[in-house]
Amino acid sequence: MDLRHLRCLIAVAEELHFGRAAKRLNLSQPPVSLAIKELEEELGVTLFERTSRRISITRAGEQALRDARVVLVGMETLRRRAHDAASGLMGSLSIGFISLPAYSFLPGALRQFSEDNERVEIALWEGTTDQIIEDVEAGRIDLGLVLQPTSLPQTLESRLVQNDALILAMPEAHPLARPGSVALEEFAGERFLGFARHFGPQMFDSAVATCMRRGFSPRMFPARQMNTIVSLVSGGVGVALVPACVQAVERKGVIYREIQGEKTYIDTLAVWRRADDSALLRTMLALLPSLGKRDYATAEVVA
Repeated sequence: MDLRHLRCLIAVAEELHFGRAAKRLNLSQPPVSLAIKELEEELGVTLFERTSRRISITRAGEQALRDARVVLVGMETLRRRAHDAASGLMGSLSIGFISLPAYSFLPGALRQFSEDNERVEIALWEGTTDQIIEDVEAGRIDLGLVLQPTSLPQTLESRLVQNDALILAMPEAHPLARPGSVALEEFAGERFLGFARHFGPQMFDSAVATCMRRGFSPRMFPARQMNTIVSLVSGGVGVALVPACVQAVERKGVIYREIQGEKTYIDTLAVWRRADDSALLRTMLALLPSLGKRDYATAEVVA
């Protein structure tokens, strides 16, 4: 039995005439008659009662007709879904991300991706840079949005998607909370909230270096998530150097100020497996900002 048999069955059952069924299928009548005969022999039943003047479908034929229609619809669905998956129109995409993209470009990119790819299932996982890179390399997630790591596995590709200046987050009631930019050295005696170095080496090193350029070594109080850092600032635990996009977190009791003097920038990268040629991955990457590639040998941005 093949799909040709089923198409002939449906055409004959609907036309109740071998000649019209053959014309509908763009065939001559003998192949259609032979297909029905072969199908009856294979099933061991009579599908049509034939006389010299008319043809009628049997009860077994009616059941076979219903089943044949289900099979053909299923085959068409299989064909369409396979084509859609190959074209990137359906399937699944998993994304791991740190908090920074969620404050800036990620919501818009996800909204556009979902509108353009309604049948694609997106899984989102928030985590730390080290976790996300490990999961991308292992194939547990497809795309990672991470802080710039000190190095990247050779199996992964990366692209710079965000470049944020550090600003100061401070309690609204802080004695130095005034309009305009601030001189960071005035906060030398403060506790600075920030990522522990092994969770975000770029953030930790950039915060320390920024303070050192202003003539002091900061007292660091480690935290693991940006939301936690902002919450602690709100509670008056200390101040924090945070990327400018964090201003989107309008936490009560926190204000943000630019820092006077030379700016320090924080890079956010998209990372994915070099061998991954998924159309869905490429579609998502096309919706993300593109600021260049990261050359780890020189630590310079290559446009």
